[in-house]
Amino acid sequence: MVVSVAATDSDTAQPVQYSTFFASRYVRDPLPRFRMPEQSIPREAAYQIINDELMLDGNPRLNLASFVTTWMEPECDKLIMNSVNKNYVDMDEYPNRCVNMIAHLFNAPIKEDETAIGVGTVGSSEAIMLAGLAFKRKWQNKRKEQGKPCDKPNIVTGANVQVCWEKFARYFEVELKEVKLSEGYYVMDPVKAVEMVDENTICVAAILGSTLTGEFEDVKLLNNLLTEKNKETGWDVPIHVDAASGGFIAPFLYPELEWDFRLPLVKSINVSGHKYGLVYPGVGWVIWRSKEDLPEDLIFHINYLGTDQPTFTLNFSKGSSQIIAQYYQLIRLGFEGYKNIMQNCMENTAILREGIEATGRFEILSKEAGVPLVAFSLKDSGRYTVFDISENLRRFGWIVPAYTMPANAEHVAVLRVVIREDFSRSLAERLVSDIVKILHELDAHSAQVLKISSAIAKQQSGDDGVVTKKSVLETEREIFAYWRDQVKKKQTGIC
Repeated sequence: MVVSVAATDSDTAQPVQYSTFFASRYVRDPLPRFRMPEQSIPREAAYQIINDELMLDGNPRLNLASFVTTWMEPECDKLIMNSVNKNYVDMDEYPNRCVNMIAHLFNAPIKEDETAIGVGTVGSSEAIMLAGLAFKRKWQNKRKEQGKPCDKPNIVTGANVQVCWEKFARYFEVELKEVKLSEGYYVMDPVKAVEMVDENTICVAAILGSTLTGEFEDVKLLNNLLTEKNKETGWDVPIHVDAASGGFIAPFLYPELEWDFRLPLVKSINVSGHKYGLVYPGVGWVIWRSKEDLPEDLIFHINYLGTDQPTFTLNFSKGSSQIIAQYYQLIRLGFEGYKNIMQNCMENTAILREGIEATGRFEILSKEAGVPLVAFSLKDSGRYTVFDISENLRRFGWIVPAYTMPANAEHVAVLRVVIREDFSRSLAERLVSDIVKILHELDAHSAQVLKISSAIAKQQSGDDGVVTKKSVLETEREIFAYWRDQVKKKQTGIC
């Protein structure tokens, strides 16, 4: 970027005109990081300084760790910029339209003259906080009516839940009862979950699209088992579905799958608009089955913006551009468009899965049905690990996370690739090619290390074959000496 920057000479206090930003003093001045600078700088300089810093960030489209949308159509980008200065609280029409469209998508029992009950949020984390608060307050109110203690609420989930559930439990003082995972079964077991339910359980949370493997939990089985337990005990424990990832997938790819408000015990559902809702971060939604499932005493009514507005959110002011973007996607794509995009994602997932399997080096842990992602582990981690592969992929620009599974399956370490709308077949094939290159490099490196270790061990062993144990420093020096000798053997006399 070439700009003309007007600066001030520190000695003469006279304006100095530079033909380019890179000829100005701002290139050599330290960048403010912790304290606000005393003096102003030209807008061109501020822009270039920050733009240069942003170049060091990873390419969002190659960040395969994230479920978050990284591409939208130019027309939607324009709408976002046109509405970036509009406050969410000054608008009620567009959020209401989105809430109703999503509620119908989730088969909410809404009559023709009724509107859906739900709110827009900054993401599924806030949506889960609100849904959890509604469950807690409704449980407390009922316990108070019955004259029973209401100071020890709990919630039952799988150990595979996203960290926002742990935040809810800690922030709002609810005991989190987690169903442990096991190797080969990385989602919540409905049978074990229902066994953990007691009279203090405010709800059971099921995940439609596990963060770890993308798998859908069996919400219908959970509903049936919990219905039986409620009948036996006289309790009324409901279900919340965390559909952050799968809420915009299941209706289009698996319409016969019963996971939503078609199941009587499902009282609320959250979904992330900024994941497979195909909107930039951050926007999420939480939908309730009916008015009775959202306690009235949690809703505030304000009128100082001109009209009476009910509000149930954790914050007040926030940007409205993502709400506009969600409305754009819903009417622009329609059911047909969303279905086509999700089918493309699944087909590219299949291509990537086949390519990874073809290497013969990995075990696929993710299922073919669910969120479009591939989670896979090394069959042999003796020479190097998935963490080594993850680190090496960054050399090619890819950001692929490596992590261990939760409790009772911590020994399983995996790589996970999330397939989004903008991840094409050509990118999938390129990723497989880069993984194969890295495997060959790591194989060669581990073989060389083994060779060096064997050579050093042979040098250290005495006539009796016993290896003398040496300090770390001595070992490092011997490795250095070995490499130095190898380099000398290959020298040609040319520098």
